[in-house]
Amino acid sequence: MPQRVRVPLRVIVGSYSDATIAVYVKIAALERRQSGCEAGVAYLAGLLGLSRSTVERALTELMRPAPDDDIVELTSQRRTLPGGTGWTAVRRVRATNPQREHGAWVPSRATEALSPRQLRCYAALAYATATGAHVTLGELARVLRHRSGRKAGQPLDVRSVRRILRDLEQLGWISVERRAGYRGRHLYTVHDEPLHAALTADTGEGSGGDLGEGSLTEEHHQTDSPDDQPPTAVSSIRRRREQVVAREPVENPQLPAGLRRPYTGPELSLAPRIWRVLEPVKALLPGLSPWVVRELAREIGRQLNQGQEPERLRTRLEFRYASTQEIRDPGRWLLGAAVVRHGCGLVACESGRIWHTGARCDVCAELRAADGQRPPGRPAGPRRPGYPRPPGRWHECDACGAPSRQPLADGLCRPCRPPADLTRRFT
Repeated sequence: MPQRVRVPLRVIVGSYSDATIAVYVKIAALERRQSGCEAGVAYLAGLLGLSRSTVERALTELMRPAPDDDIVELTSQRRTLPGGTGWTAVRRVRATNPQREHGAWVPSRATEALSPRQLRCYAALAYATATGAHVTLGELARVLRHRSGRKAGQPLDVRSVRRILRDLEQLGWISVERRAGYRGRHLYTVHDEPLHAALTADTGEGSGGDLGEGSLTEEHHQTDSPDDQPPTAVSSIRRRREQVVAREPVENPQLPAGLRRPYTGPELSLAPRIWRVLEPVKALLPGLSPWVVRELAREIGRQLNQGQEPERLRTRLEFRYASTQEIRDPGRWLLGAAVVRHGCGLVACESGRIWHTGARCDVCAELRAADGQRPPGRPAGPRRPGYPRPPGRWHECDACGAPSRQPLADGLCRPCRPPADLTRRFT
């Protein structure tokens, strides 16, 4: 079961910034250890994908009394010595009474997979679904209101709310039954884990504009446990994404090595879908540093979220690993050569060819024609002008005369090499 955190409703609908909710959920999840949350600002920023200044502002908001009810959500106990050495502060969230205070259950993994505004929308839907409220776009717009600028405090545009809901549905965090609720409103189902991989298609419509009923601030039964939700709130346990986090000590690096406490947290782990992609190059992984493995997993996850199939990335790594004669630095080769997609801006383009059909990419052909290059597979013509031979030991293509720093195995550069088998997709 994924780790879930109960977020007070006042934090979701209050005047806090969007990033504050993500910081609150992550601290509440890390605080369940006996020693409390000892993560520093830089560590929290790395987990959430936010800047250090954004995390610091969120911590300041949580540690200050709220302007409407003077409630402090976060306490911080400083442990730094006057000389500047010591350990990071211990932070703890305010203890809440589920019988007296409304709240919504939010999985801690959602803070790393969703943007702050998407996370706020997800939390609002989680509360509305648990209480049985048929929420509308107008009500969500009042929760996701502008937090800064000239429009601060005003409801968000309905089209923006519709776009946020569409993104959540495409990412698999919610399911939408359109026009199946009260007065033709949409019914939303929130999931503790994504149902499917991210899609690239632009589909779906938002809910209706009935602004009269179903407010999130009305009194409903308490949601003190995720198991107490009505049958309409169905949770799914199908795994889609696990964030890869390098767990490292959070102590001050200025302390002597003998005074630092050993780290007893979980080790670096990879999601199953990342392992399936990296299987062809698993022999190179044991010698890599945690930072390289984390960056490699993030890049693979980013490409999978764009719509690229796991089999496509797996075949790309397998081909490039088999066609590379010598790998001196496995980490640099994996990040800079193996996992990088070649081609134009089209997601379906793979090294000048459409992945699903194997046909040539028209965009890449136009780009090559604009650069004066001959599309791959065309018979060799006269030598291309404008390639003076640089000084030193350079190699030259036998067909077009293009210079190359590396030796050419068959005497031809990539644009002049004829396609065959896997070379059609990975040249």
